[in-house]
Amino acid sequence: MTSFLNHRRVVVTGMGVLTSLGDTPAAFYDNLLNGVSGIDSVKAFDTTDYPCKIGAEIPEWDPTRVMDIKESRRNDRYTQFALYAALEAFKDSGIDISEEDPYRVGVFVGSGIGGMDTIEKQSFTLFDRGPRRVSPFMIPMLIANMGCGKVAIDLGAKGPNFGIVSACTTGTNSIGEALRHIRYGDADVMVAGGSEASVTKLAYAGFCQMKAMSTQNDNPQKASQPFNAGRDGFVMGEGAGVIVIESLEHALNRGANILCEISGYGATCDAYHITAPDTSGEGLENAMRIALKDAGVAPEEVDYVNAHGTSTPYNDKIETQSIKNCLGDHAHKVAISSTKSMTGHLLGAAGGIEAVACVKSILTGEIPPTINLDDQDPECDLNYTPNTKQTVDVRVAMSNNLGFGGHNGSLVFKRYEA
Repeated sequence: MTSFLNHRRVVVTGMGVLTSLGDTPAAFYDNLLNGVSGIDSVKAFDTTDYPCKIGAEIPEWDPTRVMDIKESRRNDRYTQFALYAALEAFKDSGIDISEEDPYRVGVFVGSGIGGMDTIEKQSFTLFDRGPRRVSPFMIPMLIANMGCGKVAIDLGAKGPNFGIVSACTTGTNSIGEALRHIRYGDADVMVAGGSEASVTKLAYAGFCQMKAMSTQNDNPQKASQPFNAGRDGFVMGEGAGVIVIESLEHALNRGANILCEISGYGATCDAYHITAPDTSGEGLENAMRIALKDAGVAPEEVDYVNAHGTSTPYNDKIETQSIKNCLGDHAHKVAISSTKSMTGHLLGAAGGIEAVACVKSILTGEIPPTINLDDQDPECDLNYTPNTKQTVDVRVAMSNNLGFGGHNGSLVFKRYEA
């Protein structure tokens, strides 16, 4: 197959993550491969009155790792996470911003919700103490574009910059749109991904009322069960995942360490329901088809699919059908896994950390498992890498994400070949 666009090749040269499983790509992926769960009882607030009492929190987060105490009080937790992951990814890339045209370096680090912790705390302040006690920093703290704004300020990146908001597809859309900006010549380097910090009282209250979250509280590590017959909802996670991508020409000119190529992106909308995915699975199927065509990759060339795999009854079944429809007979041969079984669901940051997982699968030749897959749903009948990692020669990896509003996104990563 050949791509339908004539465009510059784009490569991945840096990665940064902050998750309950680790704050470096190496630690994060090692824990994934070993089937370690980052899910536990929630420590951030009293969950007595909540049906869901579990989550994948960042343990003992210290914002002074990226900013001083005074500044941390003026930046929401999600912005702090975004900055950490972005700075780590940029450091990993080896780019010296002083040697770049800053207007050719852009940032797309989105958030599905933004400053939920700020919204919650400042609402309490308003109702308990009155409007004059609300923080003058409330608005810049809560808006969902401030993560990418803060990253740009700290890096000195003056190129394309805006916060994409597409619920749980945010990280994937941010990376895909960054890819397009480089292809179309609007930037040479893009810092892209997602960040989320929604382990809060208000977020849990809302999701619990939707009955979207798991209530298997007695054994938190077993609660996230993508594709398992006993799954009863997702488990909230928090953190950030960011990658640095650049044109191949730019990377070669500076002697960069090229991790892999990012070669395909597809985005669609179900136009069906505000929260439920289209039962036909056509939206995700077409996003995958578009991404493969964009990458010039045939369905049978895909070696690994990092599934959205939320552990909700509808999503896992519909995503399975989408993969079958897109990949045909090859769907039963390809290795698939849901790393959300270990990380929980990071909402707008999911696509960021799962892109890192795809890159690492290409670099290591090892596929992380879907843990807690002990009684596979008969309607989910593909190879989801149950419970134990697999060794696979990964040349092509796909990452899928779906979001409230009917958003679908798919990315294709390939082993770099000169």
